[in-house]
Amino acid sequence: MQPTMVDTDILSLFFRGESTVITKFESYLQQYNSINLSLITYYEILSGLKHRDAHRQFNLFLDFAAQNIVLPLTKESVSISADIYADLRKKGSPIDDIDILIAGIAMNNNLILA
Repeated sequence: MQPTMVDTDILSLFFRGESTVITKFESYLQQYNSINLSLITYYEILSGLKHRDAHRQFNLFLDFAAQNIVLPLTKESVSISADIYADLRKKGSPIDDIDILIAGIAMNNNLILA
């Protein structure tokens, strides 16, 4: 299994108790010490929980994030993201900027994006 960073959708499924995702996390943690997520994913989860006023889930998420690795947005990751954006625009298939920023963080840290 290769080092991986989880996207917001995968992390949301984990917190909803999706058995397949939980099993994958457990397997991953047998090989690696922590789960990687981006600062962008951290923001997306927090903003969603605050919007829903979900205090219990909010605290669970903060505990989870404290025990794992939240990877920052850096100049290097933004540069990678800009390259991805330009390439996709040239191909006529742009995607959401937030997804591109998450991909840039994963690539900058040599991680597979799940």
